[in-house]
Amino acid sequence: MGDTTGAAEAAGTAERLPLPPRPARFAVLFAVFVCAACGLVYELALVALGSYLLGDTITQASVVLAVMVFAMGIGSLASKRLTAHPALWFAVVEGALSLVGGLSVLMLYAAFAWFSLYQPALVGLSFLIGALIGAEIPLLMTLIQRIRRQEAASAVADLFAADYVGGLIGGLAFPFLLLPVFGLLEGVLLVGMVNAVTGMAVVLWLFRRSLSRAGVVGLASGLALVMAVSSSALALSDRFEVDARQALYRDPVVYATRTDYQEIVLTENLPRTDLRLFLNGDLQFSSRDEYRYHESLVHPVLDGPRGDVLVLGGGDGLALREILEYGDVARVVLVDLDPAVVELARSHPAISALNHRAFDDERVTVVSDDAFTWLRGNTDRFDAVVVDLPDPDDVSTAKLYSVEFYGLVRQAMAEDARAVVQAGSPYFASRAYWSVGESLREAGLHTTPYNVDVPSFGNWGFFLARTDRAPELGLAADAPETGFLDEAVLAAAQVFPKDRRPGAEGEAQPSTLLNPRIIDYHQDAWKGY
Repeated sequence: MGDTTGAAEAAGTAERLPLPPRPARFAVLFAVFVCAACGLVYELALVALGSYLLGDTITQASVVLAVMVFAMGIGSLASKRLTAHPALWFAVVEGALSLVGGLSVLMLYAAFAWFSLYQPALVGLSFLIGALIGAEIPLLMTLIQRIRRQEAASAVADLFAADYVGGLIGGLAFPFLLLPVFGLLEGVLLVGMVNAVTGMAVVLWLFRRSLSRAGVVGLASGLALVMAVSSSALALSDRFEVDARQALYRDPVVYATRTDYQEIVLTENLPRTDLRLFLNGDLQFSSRDEYRYHESLVHPVLDGPRGDVLVLGGGDGLALREILEYGDVARVVLVDLDPAVVELARSHPAISALNHRAFDDERVTVVSDDAFTWLRGNTDRFDAVVVDLPDPDDVSTAKLYSVEFYGLVRQAMAEDARAVVQAGSPYFASRAYWSVGESLREAGLHTTPYNVDVPSFGNWGFFLARTDRAPELGLAADAPETGFLDEAVLAAAQVFPKDRRPGAEGEAQPSTLLNPRIIDYHQDAWKGY
């Protein structure tokens, strides 16, 4: 585009537009509305993917928001050099934003699965998307003023009103429409295509007379290219997701789905008959040695009253299998957040065989609810409580290891009742493990810590608890035959290496709702907020 085009844009008036000034301004403000909604979806998608892959939502959200806001300022400053040709550059910015934003989840997932470059890729994409979003406002302001001159304050008010309302719609559409209907990858790709059509088509329709022939051809070709790339990515998205997911797991993936709560993946190595369940990438069990974990979790807590048993978590049914071995167990209430996990454990032939079809037992009642929420409304008392919940690697799960949560558990315990909590690895995260013990004690429970070796997990720890005194670690006289656990193993389980005892890594602190203790096994690190 030469000097003639620049002069034409500088002198742009309503007469050069295919619409009168008022409808033309409405069309531009509508483009602002749509582009703002798309921009917020890109931002939320990066945060969501980070929470799926790494679990630490606070860190991921902080990084994305901080980098994007900073980059928006950089983009806004840089766009001052582009305001001589606002229509052309706005279309270019929207084309680039739709391509980068639409492909952002795909690129970030690839960086995580194949190249181990997740954090650099996250920062880079956040910066690039933020810079492009920041460049929009000065260009749009110039376009609106060239349609019809108005007071700067009035123009800014109109522009930001459309921008903020678009952000509202994008923010609500992401969790309630895009994720449940299209999924993360396909949903963001579709948003990118809407972004491209809206941003570039408005320019080609309203401002084509102020563009040179080369400019019109270039933008039309650019729009076609963006749509072609996005459409190709959309068509190949299912295959890409399968390949990327398989790259994350050692064994072949035989089942995978994403629910409203998490990603469920089942892998199986047939030569070794090793079936493994992963939730959001975290191993839940290996069929080769899960009995070590579940025997250690269940049998010590049932060395006492056990007529009514409460299980929090344990949707795979494997702890349930051990509980139902006791004939005097009259009732078991299992509370698990995700009904899809329970349904998989009930219906998948290999898992249902592993849990001995525990969910078909008439003594079992399954409740699909958040354990914290359910306990707040619970009025029943139980003789034994088994807390078999995911590790506290995010604020949403850290609340299930808090003083407040254990206070609710204590209220659900009958007189002489016992509770057991899986508390993570004393080896990989000693302070986090002992923090669980501190939280239990702060809630008024007396504890006995113990640890065992589970080859697929490594060294793993538990806390046995009572309300009146520290419970003795043992097996009931009528305990069923086990493949791993006996009195000798339990005696050894109470011994912790010198460098893994309380205070070995610093004073452990209890976890609370306002100060959660979060463990990040991906980085072998512990941190408190």
